[in-house]
Amino acid sequence: MKSADILKKYPDITVIDHPFVQHKLTSLRDKNTSTREFRMLVEELGTLIGYEATRDLETIDIEVETPLEKAMCPVLKGKKLCIVTIMRAGNGLAEGVLKLSPSARVGHIGMYRDPETKQPVDYYLKMPHSIDERTIIVVDPMLATGNSAAAAIEKMKKMGAKDIRFICLFAAPEGIEAFKEEHSDVPMYIGSIDRELDEHAYIRPGVGDAGDRIYGTR
Repeated sequence: MKSADILKKYPDITVIDHPFVQHKLTSLRDKNTSTREFRMLVEELGTLIGYEATRDLETIDIEVETPLEKAMCPVLKGKKLCIVTIMRAGNGLAEGVLKLSPSARVGHIGMYRDPETKQPVDYYLKMPHSIDERTIIVVDPMLATGNSAAAAIEKMKKMGAKDIRFICLFAAPEGIEAFKEEHSDVPMYIGSIDRELDEHAYIRPGVGDAGDRIYGTR
């Protein structure tokens, strides 16, 4: 399915077409981009896409005293954000989102993809309190099969989360379909919808293994 068809089918998917975002995504694709630069780009993109994903957060007015007078000014309403990173690749993206709200809580979900079954395997889960009262932003640079992201969000829902958003840099059409089949109510903020998955469940053209490229591993 082409990007235009996906966006027509799922109106709550936002592809971030800002020139800075698209320029940085191209730099990520380049196989000659160094580990240091790759890591920095992922963090920067987390901030840029996180900005769009939080555009509609609710605010309330409070009274503050400026050097000149008292004024009613907006602040975020209720509990702060909770950024949930799907380890390990999601950690770099989460650091960028945290720049928007340094006081946000951070949850961690450890998953890896079984090379044979292509299904996610859990190995770690640690969440802050009051998940049900927070806006949850789940982050993972790559949405390939969609299985890991869907499983992570299912865990959030079982813990009581109601307001959940998902951020990724690159997504395959197959992954989006699988994700939306499980979580039609979760809006998605994506840097690029790529062409397809290959026989090894890698996104094409993609960037390779994002975790390896962030941390310089093989």
